[in-house]
Amino acid sequence: MEFSVITIFPEMFQLFSGYGISSRAVQNEQVKVSTINPRQFANNRYQSIDDRPFGGGPGMVMMYEPLEKSILAAKNALTKSAKVVYLSPQGEPLTQKKVNAFAKQDALILLCGRYEGIDERLIETHVDEEVSIGDYVLSGGELPAMVLMDSIIRLLPGVLNDSDSAIEDSFYDGLLDCPHYTRPAVLPDGQKVPEVLLSGDHKKIQQWRHQQKLKRTFERRRDLIECLCLSEEDKQMIAQWVQTNKK
Repeated sequence: MEFSVITIFPEMFQLFSGYGISSRAVQNEQVKVSTINPRQFANNRYQSIDDRPFGGGPGMVMMYEPLEKSILAAKNALTKSAKVVYLSPQGEPLTQKKVNAFAKQDALILLCGRYEGIDERLIETHVDEEVSIGDYVLSGGELPAMVLMDSIIRLLPGVLNDSDSAIEDSFYDGLLDCPHYTRPAVLPDGQKVPEVLLSGDHKKIQQWRHQQKLKRTFERRRDLIECLCLSEEDKQMIAQWVQTNKK
């Protein structure tokens, strides 16, 4: 998997050569991360890549030409078919389903905006997809790009030591993750690990974990439940919880 990040702060992406799972994937050459600074394509001596918005208003807007040249340079270095993703508060929400789709790509070009945003004409002509990591505004697209990259990298074959780790995560099957416990089995204040997890009965453990995932999602993110095709057993379980809560 190759990422080419268009950013005026390329130093921020040194993170991917120094820390955690993503860093290991880069070192093992499972992932390649490169950056392009649009300032190198600025046509003025100050290397400015922004200007005041037409129509007036506060802030500055990133200019079309330096960003277009950055995208073309990225495509020449990767492949002309590489998808261009613009990290933007106006984009579609980033979901696990979308991450799964991105992870099937060979290369992605991530465009990090700044200031009030980028010239809309660039979005219309060169951007394939706009993605948002939440309903809030950050200073730029660099942190969202890192979030997107990290979520993709951990899905790539061989990156995680245990491939089941990704499958068991929250959202992978549409549900939140179940509770997890480790040693000691009993804390000094008497709190215990659920007995089923100590039973050694893998079938019962899997059933318990599924029930906990379902219950946690129902309690915390009912909107996710509404999007799932639940089994009759799951529906009955939820109906029992609802009845219990009413009582």
